[in-house]
Amino acid sequence: MSLTVAIQMDPIESIDIDADSTFVLALEAARRGYALFHYLPDNLAFRDGRIYAKARPLAVRRKKGDHFTLGEETELDLSTVDVVLMRQDPPFDMAYITATHLLEHIHPGTLVVNDPAEVRNAPEKLFVTRFDGLLPPTLIAADRREILAFRAEHEDIVVKPLFGNGGAGVFHVKPGDENLGSLLEMFAETYREPIIVQRYLPEIRDGDKRIILVDGEPVGGVSRMPRDGEARANFHAGGAAKKATLTRRERDICAQIGPALRDRGLVFVGIDVIGDYLTEINVTSPTGIQEINRLDGIRIEATIWDAIERRYAATRD
Repeated sequence: MSLTVAIQMDPIESIDIDADSTFVLALEAARRGYALFHYLPDNLAFRDGRIYAKARPLAVRRKKGDHFTLGEETELDLSTVDVVLMRQDPPFDMAYITATHLLEHIHPGTLVVNDPAEVRNAPEKLFVTRFDGLLPPTLIAADRREILAFRAEHEDIVVKPLFGNGGAGVFHVKPGDENLGSLLEMFAETYREPIIVQRYLPEIRDGDKRIILVDGEPVGGVSRMPRDGEARANFHAGGAAKKATLTRRERDICAQIGPALRDRGLVFVGIDVIGDYLTEINVTSPTGIQEINRLDGIRIEATIWDAIERRYAATRD
């Protein structure tokens, strides 16, 4: 299948080609002979009922220091391309939400991955609340009294921003820690949204497992191991990758959420599991492909493009 693909992402010159999932998706697209374009989220525009991007033709190669070539900038009518990959990093803020509204104008005539309306409706730490029995004990609230009561009940807790990413702003508040009040004041000054509080899961010492689902089916996983003295296992926070196989509980979690992901057009999803609990469903710009590929000897990017090709063909019927 020959496709024209526009990739909405952060500056390509700054990526780590050994870790970035968008990069290997672009490599696989190039291997298949797709025509590639790159543009930044700020280059997206609505004019006279159409969606345009100041885009540049893109060539990629796995060569450090020389991993891409960009052609001359052109005004690209996104309704004329086959696929748009929405792959810029969070935060899931109003700029991100605005981009989903703009891309919704062209989808599914141009297939946007993931479906922009469903991305907007599925922020990581909120979407997971739709599935019963999967979360650890969790509170989402702004009321200080609610938070203190939750802490009194569970004692050992984790406090984090509702729309944070990459482990930023995640705090482990141990029993007897006297800093919770100051922490809540800081959160109140920084964020307008409620915060999320969860019972601390000591299983984090055995790793926070990132599992990739493609069209609702699990295709691989990796354990992210926290550094000594660190409560966060995210790769952005310095977590180390360790080979992992999926447990029966993890496969049950995937089976419970998979149909909802597939039905919502969420083709490429990364979920986070600690022990027996699902903690996040990442639909904005999931990562982890390269780590899993290296440890398991697979090519998840090929599976993703196979799924995109099937969806694209279905929209042409």
